[in-house]
Amino acid sequence: MSIEYEALAFDAHLIDRLTDNDKGLRFDICRHGAELVSLRRRNAAGDWEGFLHRDGELAPPAQGWGNHATVMGYYVHRLLNERSSYRGHEVRGGTHSFARHLDFAAPEAGSRSLTYHVTREMVPPEAYPYAVTLALTYAIDGDALKVTFAFENHESEPCHISFGLHPGFRVADTHDAEIHLPAGTWTRHLAPENFLSGQAVEFHHAGGRRLFPVDHLEGSFLLEPRLTETRLIALRDPGTGHRVTLDLGTAPYLTIWSSAEDFLCVEPCWGLPDHHEQRPFERKVGIQEIAAGGKLEAWCRLAPGFL
Repeated sequence: MSIEYEALAFDAHLIDRLTDNDKGLRFDICRHGAELVSLRRRNAAGDWEGFLHRDGELAPPAQGWGNHATVMGYYVHRLLNERSSYRGHEVRGGTHSFARHLDFAAPEAGSRSLTYHVTREMVPPEAYPYAVTLALTYAIDGDALKVTFAFENHESEPCHISFGLHPGFRVADTHDAEIHLPAGTWTRHLAPENFLSGQAVEFHHAGGRRLFPVDHLEGSFLLEPRLTETRLIALRDPGTGHRVTLDLGTAPYLTIWSSAEDFLCVEPCWGLPDHHEQRPFERKVGIQEIAAGGKLEAWCRLAPGFL
């Protein structure tokens, strides 16, 4: 068959692998955090070539960012002092919330997809006070990997969440890697020290390469496409010969970040971090509301290729 599913064990980690032999596309998901840890495509020589930062490496690095493509949720980025107030409940947690630290059960394996579940029992009450569950699906979609977040609110009142995907892509040098944005109007939300200041800068981009000063990348660029021709973002790296096209899908925000010279994160986000003057959790910028008893589905796509 063209599509093959394997359950593997590497360095004490359980890995789920889905391979499309016809398309030459393969991805690995680590059950710890349901994290995408490898995204590979066959090159012209027939070899599998990795596109993520530390692609396939599961042992922690001696220093620096140790992740590959963190799942963010039920909030993104940071809470001020790692605490917030949500309708009288205290919410506590570190960067990107709790989902990244969960150990997931074996996924539901479809013909082209793997689905991981956050059940009610898996949600720490101190991290999120309401019964909201998640089905997270990684699927081969043509020449791309499609990631779908499907939340369900089991409460009798609306609930609020923010979430996203935090993929870091391998580049030879961040000075040479290129980010290409679609033409249109954009807003940059300023976040000194990783918290929103309340200031925003609107700019028009003619389309194509957009320069982001490398020495500012560690502070993150929080971007909101307002009126753009498409939802497609391209990362082009002449040093590796890689090209990754990110379809933002339904994501209202895009974060660009790096803390080193050999990777660049391009992150679809459904929400933004706290303000320096903190607002209640349900009033965080970009927070998503799920109706009582309702569902929320969101998606993005990653298409790796070669220049």
